[in-house]
Amino acid sequence: MPNYRRASVPGGSYFFTLVSWKRRPNLTTPAFRTALRAAITAVRRSHPFQIDAWVLLPDHLHCMWTLPPDDADYPRRWSMIKRLTSQALRGADNPVIPGQRRKFGIWQSRYWEHLIRDQKDLNQHLDYLHWNPVKHGHVPRVEDWPYSSFHRYVNEGKYPEAWGDIPPDEKDGRFGE
Repeated sequence: MPNYRRASVPGGSYFFTLVSWKRRPNLTTPAFRTALRAAITAVRRSHPFQIDAWVLLPDHLHCMWTLPPDDADYPRRWSMIKRLTSQALRGADNPVIPGQRRKFGIWQSRYWEHLIRDQKDLNQHLDYLHWNPVKHGHVPRVEDWPYSSFHRYVNEGKYPEAWGDIPPDEKDGRFGE
């Protein structure tokens, strides 16, 4: 198995992008959401981490985590989450993929991670994450997308409810891009 170079900072905050196998639009189905939530809950019991933000789209997800101060092992966490989700969905409209080492096609094998460097970087990635459902044309307004931590951020007063109603090209930024 390849040994990819990844950022590794104990206690760091990371932005992740994971994509479904062949970009199949199955990540927002009730079965997938249930399996993913159960997998995350199970992994957090044995390998704690804080979920800072999340958006789940039909064919990919973005999230931000902060790891415990003495721990940088997010690859293990993602491996466990992906495996547990796949196991829970085995047979639930997930075909066997001929010629593949793995039997079921839920996830692409890799994911993208980015170590958050400072507050500006954090804010840009939060904005990008929360704007993503609008960017991909799933909803006209950020607050219309149900599978996002945006609603929690509004409830906590970190974003105004109408945040994102003005298109990014009419504002001062590109929402993290």
